[in-house]
Amino acid sequence: MTRMPAPADKTRAELKRESLGRILLAGARRLRREGLDRTAIVPVMRDAGLTHGAFYAHFSGKDQLTIACFVDAVRRGGKRWIGSVKDASWSQRLKRMAGRYLSTAHRDDLADGCAFTALSSDTRRAGSDFQAVYARELRRLLDAIAESGPADDAEPARLDDAIALMALCMGGLALSRAVADRPFSDRILRACNTAAGVIADRADQKIAQGEYR
Repeated sequence: MTRMPAPADKTRAELKRESLGRILLAGARRLRREGLDRTAIVPVMRDAGLTHGAFYAHFSGKDQLTIACFVDAVRRGGKRWIGSVKDASWSQRLKRMAGRYLSTAHRDDLADGCAFTALSSDTRRAGSDFQAVYARELRRLLDAIAESGPADDAEPARLDDAIALMALCMGGLALSRAVADRPFSDRILRACNTAAGVIADRADQKIAQGEYR
């Protein structure tokens, strides 16, 4: 007969999951604001309201922490950017995603914005493990945007649309954050939203021309 866990065991498991969630959220916010190199264990644990010793119940070191926080951040964020795609055409989905991503609210929200953009430069200088995770999660997001299977097997034209849109969104957001002149920053976002509309309209043309399987 399988032994049922005692209430105390269940409580400890729940507390451990809760503490892990707090660490992931605190670590993700630090990563977005401060980058890979400047994110440290002690400040993350302080932000999470936990002791430094509690860290080692979940991770062996900083590398594991940063990878786990990044994955949690981009998977939560992916749902936010993609949103609901029911009853929407492909071009409408692309435009809606661009509108959510290329917004002043997103630009001004460094701590809770897209981790792909926040860590794109850092990733080039990161270790191979983090680079591999970044690439894997980016491909996962592109699959979700295109509503396809694995990226290698995705509908090529639709996947290309998703890549183009994501590159435009990430680049536009990064530029808008780099510019101190607020009107100019706003203009960058508007221009990129317009360009995203061109990508979306072109997608409709490709559908009409039978370029999709």
